[in-house]
Amino acid sequence: MAYWLMKSEPDVYGIDHLQREGSTLWDGIRNYQARNFMRSMQIGDRAFFYHSNTKPPGIVGLMEVVETQIVDPSQFDPNSKYFDPAASLQKPRWDCCRLRYLRHFQQLLSLDALRENFSPEQLGVVKRGNRLSILPVEPSSAKRLLELLESP
Repeated sequence: MAYWLMKSEPDVYGIDHLQREGSTLWDGIRNYQARNFMRSMQIGDRAFFYHSNTKPPGIVGLMEVVETQIVDPSQFDPNSKYFDPAASLQKPRWDCCRLRYLRHFQQLLSLDALRENFSPEQLGVVKRGNRLSILPVEPSSAKRLLELLESP
C-alpha cells in the first residue's frame, strides 16, 4: 500500500463534502506530473486529504483509492473549467481516480507543523513553492504523519 497527499480547497471540495458523498472522482487534474502520480495509484492506497488555499492549510483527513485508471470526463465537457479542447474520446489526455472517505482527523495538522516535523526531502508539501496537487508520501513519512495526526 502506498500513501499520497492530495490537495483540495475546502470551499471547492473539502473533507466534509467527501464525508457526505462517501466517495468521489478526483477529477480536474491538469498538471502532467500530478496526473502521472495519479496513474501510478493502486486500489487500496491511502491518501491524506490536505486543505489548501485556506488559513491555515493542512492535513484534515484520510481517503482510500477504490478505483483507478478512469478517463476524466471533465476534459470533454465544454462547460467545465477543466475542458481540454486537445483531448478526444479516442485520445484522452487526463485521468482520474475514485476515492472513498475513511475519516477526519481530530485536529488539522497545519503546514507550519508539517514544516517543523519534516524536511522537503521527507515530505514534498513542505517545499516552498510546491504547488502540485498530488504528491507521493514515503512510508516512513506516512507512519510519522499518522502518529502526529492520531496523538491527542
